[in-house]
Amino acid sequence: MTDKLDKVPAGASPAPAGVPPEAIKAIPVRHYGRWVAGVLVVGLLGLLAYAFSQGDVRWASVPEKLFDSTILSGLGNTILISIVSMVLGLVLGVLFAVMRLSKNPVTSAVAWLYIWVFRGTPVYVQLLIWFNLALIFPIFNIGFYKDEMTDVMTPFLAALLGLGLNEGAYMAEIVRAGIQSVDEGQTEASHALGMSQAKTMRRVVLPQSMRVIIPPTGNEFINMLKTSSLVVAVQYPDLLRASQDIASTSFAVMEMFFVASIWYLILTSVFSVGQFYLERHYARGSLRTLPATPWQKVKANLRFFSSDRSAGGAV
Repeated sequence: MTDKLDKVPAGASPAPAGVPPEAIKAIPVRHYGRWVAGVLVVGLLGLLAYAFSQGDVRWASVPEKLFDSTILSGLGNTILISIVSMVLGLVLGVLFAVMRLSKNPVTSAVAWLYIWVFRGTPVYVQLLIWFNLALIFPIFNIGFYKDEMTDVMTPFLAALLGLGLNEGAYMAEIVRAGIQSVDEGQTEASHALGMSQAKTMRRVVLPQSMRVIIPPTGNEFINMLKTSSLVVAVQYPDLLRASQDIASTSFAVMEMFFVASIWYLILTSVFSVGQFYLERHYARGSLRTLPATPWQKVKANLRFFSSDRSAGGAV
């Protein structure tokens, strides 16, 4: 048996005792297709930049107006209405999701009706309805408070109701899906321990459903941040309205649209990074390996290009 183990293949000389085996020389695979695709993409971007450079655009006005006081004021109003509307949408979403899952047919039907109406009509139409509510209700009267509807329904309130109620309908479906993703055994075990339905929902079900709720909620907020530009229809002084006001006096219409687009890109990028880290936090315990952070992805891409260069130089 020892003779079979010590046998050396024919034509090969046995390695001297104590000498390590020769290291394997691995040659990295050359990915020429990746470089060709990269060159094509850069070329297309160059053609796009050249096309815009030939247009009659006063590019100097873009950085000049980027930090204009009117633009910054509109930017602050856009952030404010987006955050407040999202908070309202979250509260309404949790409330109507629980109502939709209730065994009470009345509350379930009311929740379904709310979701059906506000998801089935455009948010632009809803904004116009709230803003023009004084046409059918000239006086706002709830018994203990009475005033003219035009004084009550301010542009901010019309924008808040239009965005927040619409967002609440979408969030109700997202929260409902998250609640239903939690195993029913969790609820049954909580009830067996003597916990009430409300306490079970607050302490057991909702915390576990956050992993399912967070990703679409982040997408909804970013989408609503862009949709908030529609509040210009109710005369709310947001970022787009500020850009239009400057464009009407400076006659730099396209330049101001570019300024607004840059700020929207900055806002969505910042909130996208925040959404990533929030998702990464709630992914703990469910994933074996957490997703790479943006800085880790940058380092991985740098290592990829360096490995390709070393492969190209290898002979």
